[in-house]
Amino acid sequence: MASITLGGNPIHTSGDLPAVGAKMADFKLINTDLAVVSLSDFTGKKVVLNIFPSVDTGTCAASVRQFNKNASTLENTTVLCISRDLPFAQKRFCAAEGLENVVNLSDFKNGDFGKINGLEMTEGPLAGLHSRVIIILDENGIVTYTEQVGEIAHEPNYEAAIAAL
Repeated sequence: MASITLGGNPIHTSGDLPAVGAKMADFKLINTDLAVVSLSDFTGKKVVLNIFPSVDTGTCAASVRQFNKNASTLENTTVLCISRDLPFAQKRFCAAEGLENVVNLSDFKNGDFGKINGLEMTEGPLAGLHSRVIIILDENGIVTYTEQVGEIAHEPNYEAAIAAL
């Protein structure tokens, strides 16, 4: 269980992030067309998992914009932006912002992704939503980098994440 903060107030998560060197467990999430997407759909590509509470907050929106910008320059890499937002909200946000280089996926049905990967916030006003996490996977789904952002209102370390690719 990680101990993070929201506005300086302690918040705990549901467990530990997947370990560097471990194979990421396959998952099923919903894309903006309401289709089921799994990690195995991205086999053979490097994957950036940009995980956050809600695209309707300034910091989360900034991370989607930044990774969209970064993704346009990365070879054989897909950026997955994952939250518990409804797919309609994710689609609306990216359309309004003109973002086309990221794949938005929703864990709205049951939150299993957040629970299984130890990143669901278990207390505070955002309990049940995902904490801010970056996970980088190689072409075989092996975790090569993780970052649990310590203060939920802060942006992740983009440079470190991209360097891990």
